[in-house]
Amino acid sequence: MTRPRKDKSLSIRFTPEERALLERLAAGTSLAQYIRERVLDEQISPRRTRHKFPAKDHEALSQIIGELGRTRIANNLNQIARAVNSGLLIMPSRETELVLLAACAEIHQIRNLIFKALGMKET
Repeated sequence: MTRPRKDKSLSIRFTPEERALLERLAAGTSLAQYIRERVLDEQISPRRTRHKFPAKDHEALSQIIGELGRTRIANNLNQIARAVNSGLLIMPSRETELVLLAACAEIHQIRNLIFKALGMKET
């Protein structure tokens, strides 16, 4: 089935607050598609589009971002890699081993949150 070509446009002006509200309500779909669906209701067939935000749970994604900002995983792992590459760390101490295990646990927790936010099953 071919879709009719859309060659007619309509311009509407919104305040920044109104536009922000529309973007929140659109929940990742294009504003044009959201407005078209709201105005024309069921008289139009749904379009296949890719969503800007494929996340299922935006609150979980916010939690992930906060967790990444709180942790120093990248910095800690970089310091360990630097020590290993320079020969300063041959056999890790018990303290270093605990730090590595904690970093792995944090990475695992962040991974699970990402899976949850994207609506995927944890493996």
